[in-house]
Amino acid sequence: MKVQVLNLDGSTGNGEVELSDDVFGLAPRADILHRVVTWQLEKRRGIARATRERSDVARTGKKFGNQKGGGTARHGDRAAPVFIGGGKAHGARRREFNPSLNKKVRALGLKMALSAKAQNGLIVVDTLDVTDAKTKTLAGQFANAGWGKKVLVIDGEAVNETFARAAGNLVGVNVLPALGANVYDILKHDTLVLTRAAVEKLEARFAAPAGVAE
Repeated sequence: MKVQVLNLDGSTGNGEVELSDDVFGLAPRADILHRVVTWQLEKRRGIARATRERSDVARTGKKFGNQKGGGTARHGDRAAPVFIGGGKAHGARRREFNPSLNKKVRALGLKMALSAKAQNGLIVVDTLDVTDAKTKTLAGQFANAGWGKKVLVIDGEAVNETFARAAGNLVGVNVLPALGANVYDILKHDTLVLTRAAVEKLEARFAAPAGVAE
């Protein structure tokens, strides 16, 4: 699949880039994308802390009063929920959100997300080099390009510092290195902008090792 290289302002750039069909040419499947996005969001959740119940409270278990004649209810345990410092009745239980997902499914989900954007919403630029780190200038370029309100820009090994500084205050524009590419961020943005270096990194990420069959 060949894609025309553009500039940051949307104008035609130099040459074309050949995208691998193994990475950018798959038919997206909603079930795979849903599994990967659910796994990502679950991984972000923290541990739900438990409350202390009767068995967790350090109170004496000795019967502290007579069965009769005390003029009060016949309690036998200070850890009962009715007492201050007692355990909570029917308290929250500890929950850990650490789901597992097969690496092959995760890789397939990322390739399908890239393929979905290749069908509608993928832009390839040569580099992210800008003359100065001015947010106003970059905002004008993006407005001329007409790439939508939510744009995800992915660079190569590391993000261009000048571009990242200029894009830092642009609402809806996010910048990631190729290593940080993920299904959730790709799908939630209107447009995916890749540099040539990002394309090379992503394709190398999914390349089969030498001597290993697909």
